[in-house]
Amino acid sequence: MAILQMRVNALKTIRRRLHRMSKNVDRGSAVFHRLARIALLLAVSSLLGAMSGLGQESQMHNEPVERPTWKAEWISHPTAPLRDPRVFHYRKIFRLAVAPTHFVVHVSADNRFILFVNGKRVGEGPARGDLAHWRYETFDIGPSLKEGENVVAATVWQFGIFAPIAQISDRAAFLMEGDTDAESAVNTDASWQVEEEPGHSNIRREPMEFWFYLAVGWGERIDAAQYDWNWKEGTASATSHWVAAVPSVEESIYPNSSVAHSRIDGPVNPWILVPDPLPPMEYAEVSSGKVVRTDLPALKDFPQAHVTVPAHTHVKILLDRSTLVTAYPQLVVSGGEGSHIRMTYTEALYDSKQHRDDRNEVGNRQAIGLYDEFLPDGGRERSFMPLWWRTWRYVELDIQTSDQPLELDELHAYFTAYPFEERAKFQSSDPELSKVWEICWRSARLDAHETYMDTPYWEQLQYVGDTRVQALISYVVAGDDRLARQALRAIDESRIPEGLTQSRYPTSLPQLIPPFSLFYVNMLHDYWMYRPDRGIITELLPGTHPVLEWFLRRQTNDGFLGPIPYWTFVDTATNSSNIPRADADGKSAILTLLFVSALRDAADMEEALGDVSLATKYRERASIAAESVYRRCWNASLGLLADTPTQSSYSQHANLLAVLLDVIPKKDQESVIKRILAADLGGDAAQNGTKIAHVSYYFQFYLSRAIDHAGLGEYYLDLLKPWRHMLTLGLTTTPEYPDQTRSDSHAWSAHPIYDIPTIVAGIRPSAPGFAKVRIAPSLGTLMSLDVSISHPKGTILTTYHRHNEWVDALIALPEGLTGVFIWKGTEYPLHHGVQTFELK
Repeated sequence: MAILQMRVNALKTIRRRLHRMSKNVDRGSAVFHRLARIALLLAVSSLLGAMSGLGQESQMHNEPVERPTWKAEWISHPTAPLRDPRVFHYRKIFRLAVAPTHFVVHVSADNRFILFVNGKRVGEGPARGDLAHWRYETFDIGPSLKEGENVVAATVWQFGIFAPIAQISDRAAFLMEGDTDAESAVNTDASWQVEEEPGHSNIRREPMEFWFYLAVGWGERIDAAQYDWNWKEGTASATSHWVAAVPSVEESIYPNSSVAHSRIDGPVNPWILVPDPLPPMEYAEVSSGKVVRTDLPALKDFPQAHVTVPAHTHVKILLDRSTLVTAYPQLVVSGGEGSHIRMTYTEALYDSKQHRDDRNEVGNRQAIGLYDEFLPDGGRERSFMPLWWRTWRYVELDIQTSDQPLELDELHAYFTAYPFEERAKFQSSDPELSKVWEICWRSARLDAHETYMDTPYWEQLQYVGDTRVQALISYVVAGDDRLARQALRAIDESRIPEGLTQSRYPTSLPQLIPPFSLFYVNMLHDYWMYRPDRGIITELLPGTHPVLEWFLRRQTNDGFLGPIPYWTFVDTATNSSNIPRADADGKSAILTLLFVSALRDAADMEEALGDVSLATKYRERASIAAESVYRRCWNASLGLLADTPTQSSYSQHANLLAVLLDVIPKKDQESVIKRILAADLGGDAAQNGTKIAHVSYYFQFYLSRAIDHAGLGEYYLDLLKPWRHMLTLGLTTTPEYPDQTRSDSHAWSAHPIYDIPTIVAGIRPSAPGFAKVRIAPSLGTLMSLDVSISHPKGTILTTYHRHNEWVDALIALPEGLTGVFIWKGTEYPLHHGVQTFELK
């Protein structure tokens, strides 16, 4: 990638020089044109070799092979209650005659584990799933082993009813198995030791001085006086409580009930093991921030320098990282016996009205939010780290010392997230757009771990509505589909007997939002268009049948969907009530149009890979629904589509969906879009006195697609005012809603990083598997634009430079990719390699 970027930079340098030359050379000169073309082609000729195959590194991968049989047992503590909140340590001490080069082990736990070998952190897991798809992680611990005595150890926790809502569980248990007989010494059985860790516990949740939905689990308390600080070693201490481990499944009368099993073996205990197909999460130290407020000026140099809090002192230290992060915090202290430390993590500081406003402002604002507590025992270099990562920009240390001063030695932050790489590149004549791109990419990173997450601070749940947007960002910007495949399978596995998928999964608290089941069908279609992997489509397409049948049973004779049970959330309108609206008969244009969209996407996939007769049925039912919505909801005098057949309310949502689906005829689409965008384009928000409900940041993703579909993509950049405003507020990620918002990091608002390549640069697949490309840019007022995106065959590069009356364009496609370039209605064929265009 570095080579490619060097060559792209060289190309840009040549283009800038040519532009300067053009000021002094007659633009109409044949000599100038010839020289310019030759220079451009020479500059990019070597680019193609670097581009070929660049997208394949993370795409053409093989999923891990499922381990068919197991020998190791799930083990637990012999007396501790296994479904109550508890933290345990496990260890196995064994000897090796020779230090091995490789030593592969498979590890799992309920709820989770952190694995250490000879005191070194090796990894964590298992990635979240459900009991029928319980993940195990694979590690090669060979590099951490040595000749002689070795200690393999793990912290395992089971937080019971206090676990995050995304966590599914049965009981506290741990499992390790060597890959072959050569590694069998570490297989979990009675030779392992286990101890309960009384020094590590949950903090009972409090309202945190405000009431917001928080689903991430509770804070943690570490009491150093009770903690076993030697647990990773082969020795014991005064606080050790080691006993022999026992099989986890005690209630069964059958032998070997605790032996691990796969789907092939058949179930004998709660956990059906499957390999984790994802790479390890990133784990790297980043800045822990700097002090921006403290009661004692002597503490302002922390953490760059060691500082001391005197005895009998209450002090607060507020640190600012400048940007939001998801990371494991680690505080190292010495002395301070009897002290109490509370670490509060917050996305932003709150004023007296619990408003945030400028995220950079400190003043007398408060840090309110999730917190951990650490109780030092006077020991040297005590290291306090919670078991689960935290999300924060600001962290406040609230310290009360007792008879002994407390030394603050170090504060570290270890960033963690899914290891996405930013393969797409973007640069334009508008430098502020690069800042918008940056906060969108940071949001996409922080909201992606072993699942996609709606928000890393408040919920950490994989919702379909959010995940569809996140997956598209992953395809285009990161060129990585592994997390998306995990999400598609997870939602498929969430399906209830009625046929609907759950709105979010994995989760221990079921939630049903029927429109999200429709978005799931769209999401599967997205994957089909972007990725050349038909296998997962044929695997999951049958699961869409019960979903769509659930809706088909609720389609009335006139084509509309009838009353829909459960929570029918689609969006929260910024200037009105929640969307969708329905009439007294339960009929909603928005819900019915989402149904039409899912039917059409499913029909496309069925026709290509499934049941052609089912495709025909879906198209017929979609046609009936679309015709009925237009006939009963179109208001010709207003030139708008109403939300319901009563035509008593109007929204951007109903109209943008009707445009996207061509329910509104092509001839009217431009005028409809301009009407619903009147306020955004400087006009009257009401049309002839009709109030129009506006989309949120999230649903502007769909509005942007409708604008482009109507041929008005040039207006897209005008709609980025909210994102530009985010920059003025000091936001470093994209929030859930405009202020006052709960969440400062919500990936459903990060879609401009997908919109810019697909609408502004205009790069999109025009055939399943991205087998062909369609490039139709909408530059708006930009004078220059350079965008490259990842493609399964390599990299697609586009550059545009506007002159007074013309635009020069360069398109470079990887080997084997063809398509079409569209400019002002004219189509130009594209072949692999480099092509240049002079456009008027």
